[in-house]
Amino acid sequence: MAARRRPTLADVAREVGVSAKTVSRVLNEDGPVSAQTREQVLAAVAKLGFQPNLMARNIRVGGPDTTIGLVVPDLANPFFGAVARGIEDTVRDRGLTLLMGSSADDPERERALTAQFLARRVSILIVVPSVGADHSGLKPHRTAGLPVVFLDRPGVGLATDSIVSSNRAGAQEGVAHLIAHGHRRIGFVGDLPVKLYTRRERFAGYRAALREADIPYDRSLVVSAHDQRGAEVVTSQLLDLADPPTALFAGNNIMALGIVAELARGKRKDVAVVAFDDVSLAEALEPALTVVAQDPEEIGRSAAATALARLDGDRSRARTVTVPTRLIVRGSGEQPAPRP
Repeated sequence: MAARRRPTLADVAREVGVSAKTVSRVLNEDGPVSAQTREQVLAAVAKLGFQPNLMARNIRVGGPDTTIGLVVPDLANPFFGAVARGIEDTVRDRGLTLLMGSSADDPERERALTAQFLARRVSILIVVPSVGADHSGLKPHRTAGLPVVFLDRPGVGLATDSIVSSNRAGAQEGVAHLIAHGHRRIGFVGDLPVKLYTRRERFAGYRAALREADIPYDRSLVVSAHDQRGAEVVTSQLLDLADPPTALFAGNNIMALGIVAELARGKRKDVAVVAFDDVSLAEALEPALTVVAQDPEEIGRSAAATALARLDGDRSRARTVTVPTRLIVRGSGEQPAPRP
């Protein structure tokens, strides 16, 4: 059976017996039309199931779309799902719809996706910058009034608003928590690439905690991975050292999953663990996972509120909003260091 085609503006006009221009006037409320004709057009629209092409209309009249473009590295990461929820909750009352796309942390994919959003004249553009991306090409759009907000990480080549977590302070607090329980051999399992803003900031917090406690920095205790399996491998390498760490700090939730899996495989409950970023079912682990939790929904709300303020005419200088983290004590980070 052939698929039924979507009704067009011409179909509505034919149903009512008026011109397409008259139908357009009714739908766009931009011209004189009698009350009777208006009622007939709206009745025909409902009968036929006609949906106006808002994107085409906005391009035609030179106005913005009623959408927000959000570029994230990974649609499957629950962190960015929570960020999106925070954005949606904030913009819903303004009649704006959120569109998301994944850059896979690839600068070229990010550029192409951003270009697609710009082509449809989104009202707001929110981007999680990829490592190595250059955002100077967005300058003309921002100058023309498009609110552009960087999220989770600052961008490069464009002075605009950024919403980030307190990465350095949060990591420092997490490592200091391990030090307070007697640990001096503390491993750092970070994500890749090492130039990633969040990785650099959290590593700086790790170093700051060691420095504050007069603990010498040991390069052999710092490892990196890109995924959970890689985190398992490097955790195993740390534990096989002649002088292994008694505690581990995970640079993000994916690294934490790898650490927990490797410790469980070796039935190791003597190694303390603190993770940056919360993990699903963290309380169900044995012991439950102590984390430095971000607030992704608040990050999303802050990004949306900042963009809406720009949309409403705020022309103040670009600013960076830092959303606080909090230490959640559950058990894994309170394992005391072994006695000498």
